[in-house]
Amino acid sequence: MASNRLIIPLSRRAAIVAALAAFAAPSAAQPRTAGKARLGILSASTPDPITLRTQIEPLRQGLRELGHVEGRNLSIEMRWAEGKFDRLPALLDELLRSDIDILMTTSPRPALLAKEAVKTLPIVAVGVDDPVKSGLVTDHIRPGGNITGISAAFDGLLQKRLQLLKDILPGARRFAIVFNPNTVPRAELARSVASWEPALGVALQIDAVRGPDDFEPAFASIVGAGTNAVALLADPMIWTERAKLGALCMKHRLPSVWGGAAYLESGGLLSYQGDWSALFYRAAGFVDKILKGTKPGDIPFEQGTKLELAVNLKVAKTLGLTIPQSVLVSADQVIE
Repeated sequence: MASNRLIIPLSRRAAIVAALAAFAAPSAAQPRTAGKARLGILSASTPDPITLRTQIEPLRQGLRELGHVEGRNLSIEMRWAEGKFDRLPALLDELLRSDIDILMTTSPRPALLAKEAVKTLPIVAVGVDDPVKSGLVTDHIRPGGNITGISAAFDGLLQKRLQLLKDILPGARRFAIVFNPNTVPRAELARSVASWEPALGVALQIDAVRGPDDFEPAFASIVGAGTNAVALLADPMIWTERAKLGALCMKHRLPSVWGGAAYLESGGLLSYQGDWSALFYRAAGFVDKILKGTKPGDIPFEQGTKLELAVNLKVAKTLGLTIPQSVLVSADQVIE
């Protein structure tokens, strides 16, 4: 049985934000120093304090433990698209021109872009979905080529999130799934959804949002259909705009399930997702192996092993919901 622990909201004090933001500053590339390796990171997300704390700091910790210390024998160049996918090609070009030794990508879209544009530089892809199914590599055990990494995908994860909503709302008859089609193909999602409806006992509708202009129309459709709850698929754009989406869920009194505990600060009820901090900590090992001479194609593509359930009791109270004990005892994090 997992233990419950109180999660205190992140401090917004200016000093902390400024200190963390300094990690993400996209400063001009520095001249190469002899004996110092250079790691480039391409992210579609935003360098806010939560992202830095849950992704970049675990990576740095893992690298330090393996003997790779910034300022001594390692430098890190980071570029952030802030949820705007059209910025990724130019940011990738910036990194490549900075003479990096290894490229790390976070989330599927940057990884697939790098696969097409980078043919020899070692790539470590973190937080992608099934790397074989997506065409990123040809084999999990021997990826081949210049790409390896670690996947956050777990089979049946979205269906489990929907089942958690059903456990809390046993009388529900309709759920909506909000997703970004620039990350998740609609046809693939629709095929999966059709097979889940009988087991869940609810109708499932899918609503695409490519950016903030799509949010109000999507929620108008969701509310108009008599939807009981919403599942929002994690994506760099959805992460960047999470406050707006969380506010819409609360405005329309819609219980919501998300892909990451940090989303719950914006009005989410539940999160069920792999531990991203653990993924980035483990990603340091891939960098270490490559710097020591192992070819990326000879390093097996790994998968995350830890799932975390988070419950926001404050939101449950606001929505007038009682969380079943069966859900609470399974929670790794409880916000109250």
